[in-house]
Amino acid sequence: MKPPCYIGLSQAREVLAEMGIELNERQIKRAADPDPNGKRKLPFFVDPIDGRLKIEKGALVRIYREAQIDAENNLRV
Repeated sequence: MKPPCYIGLSQAREVLAEMGIELNERQIKRAADPDPNGKRKLPFFVDPIDGRLKIEKGALVRIYREAQIDAENNLRV
């Protein structure tokens, strides 16, 4: 099993860009910021050591893959 790899906002943008998902800084920041109910669109968390937002790289990729699979499964033919 691979150990988790935690990445920041800019690295998350780079990972998504490699997958063909181009987001600007504002878009990725908006996905990381909590809504009025305290929920985030993506599972970013505040790093307890440096206080910056982080996300596990594998979780980010998995979320997009699962969204793609759901879209394919819900396709009307």
